[in-house]
Amino acid sequence: MKRLQIFGLLNKDMDQIEKELYRSVQGDDDLLSETSLHLLRAGGKRLRPVFVLMGGKFGTYDLDKLKRVAIPLELIHSASLVHDDVIDDAELRRGEPTVKAKWGDKIAMYTGDYIYAKALVMTSGLKNPLIHQILSKAMVEMSIGEMEQIRDFFNSGQSVRHYLRRIRRKTALLIAVSCQLGALAADAEPGTARLLYNYGYNVGMAFQIRDDLLDLSGTEKQIGKPPGSDMRQGNITLPVIYSLQDERLRGRLLEELEAIREGNRGVGRAIDLILSGDGISRAEELASRYIAKALDALEQLPSNRTKRNLRDIAFFVTGRAY
Repeated sequence: MKRLQIFGLLNKDMDQIEKELYRSVQGDDDLLSETSLHLLRAGGKRLRPVFVLMGGKFGTYDLDKLKRVAIPLELIHSASLVHDDVIDDAELRRGEPTVKAKWGDKIAMYTGDYIYAKALVMTSGLKNPLIHQILSKAMVEMSIGEMEQIRDFFNSGQSVRHYLRRIRRKTALLIAVSCQLGALAADAEPGTARLLYNYGYNVGMAFQIRDDLLDLSGTEKQIGKPPGSDMRQGNITLPVIYSLQDERLRGRLLEELEAIREGNRGVGRAIDLILSGDGISRAEELASRYIAKALDALEQLPSNRTKRNLRDIAFFVTGRAY
């Protein structure tokens, strides 16, 4: 998916960030440049840089300063995807072969490390120590979230609370700090930065829940990878957890999950079981509650055009089909 139309007036600035994003990973080594660019050129929503720029609209907007936050955040996100694809043995990302699929596990792991390092190089020019502290802590939390996911592969006994804590670390936190750091880099009021963090956190939670729903109900064309990829890899997501709470489905779904774990069966039957219950609708309801919290934080921010755009993004996250 390309950048959303609702980004509107930011398109020119986002074009510049896109070019510098590509430039940021080139020049040190031919192979690392090639592998890093492979993922970046496959596209993406670029939500994190956009949130940085939108956060900057609540202070003194300076693209030269904001891009030193926006580009590193997208690089950190991209690096985590490269590593994820190795862990998940994934063949496709955004409809294209993964770095792992084209160059193997070892090159993919070093590519992810290289992209992380490039992110840190770019932020080194920022003088506000709070930005560095927030970003470093977010990277630590992301790593913990990844480890939790690995430990919980095919863990059918995990709770909703455990799942929510994991996606907070893996997804929501980076979106939250994107909004927050954009405001801080633009010298916005601390209270404004906190509200933007709350908005981004709740949007990020809804975004990941919706992503997990699409993995079960979307098509390969829509999501850029085969449906049911999460379950195939052992990642038990919210609609699966809710479905396991349904006594009519639990026994059969547990059997399907065990067969998938052992490599004896595809995910088709398990998906059909989940779609036959209320796991999907319950997950959608929780995503909507997070969006309501995001909109509540948004209401407390000063009124401007960016506030309206942030509202549009929240509604997009709730109903997106890709």
